[in-house]
Amino acid sequence: MEILLQWGYLGLFIGSFLAATILPLSSEIFVTGLLYAGANPFFVFLIATLGNWTGSLTTYSLGWLGKWKWIEKYFKVTPEKLERQQTKISKFGSLLALFVWFPAIGDIIALALGFYKINPYKCVVFMLIGKASRFAVYILLYLYASEKFGFGLMEI
Repeated sequence: MEILLQWGYLGLFIGSFLAATILPLSSEIFVTGLLYAGANPFFVFLIATLGNWTGSLTTYSLGWLGKWKWIEKYFKVTPEKLERQQTKISKFGSLLALFVWFPAIGDIIALALGFYKINPYKCVVFMLIGKASRFAVYILLYLYASEKFGFGLMEI
């Protein structure tokens, strides 16, 4: 992770992208590292959001490519269980994409939305809104805390 922080904004994009896949990474570490190093908060917001969003779109796309037969064969999930899951996912539809930023379950949500072919246009928009909201809140909290408690080398 240190090398990605040394790469600056490119490292932030790569780290945020990978964190939105099934890899166990946290994009907040990269965001915090760059903010602490004095990076521009707006650019950190923009790049982290785009990286994390494209990572979730990739996970969604992988789900879209999935086949029911594969799930049944390799994971031993019955068609009935898949249908029950599809009913639950379809109940909320693309609005679930707002929550793909949640740790641990966000990747599963993105994968399921793609797998069950939930409206891709709405999912793309809701994923972007969810990711952007998450990073906006996180960065604003960081800026508030750094000013209040005097840490960080911020150059705004």
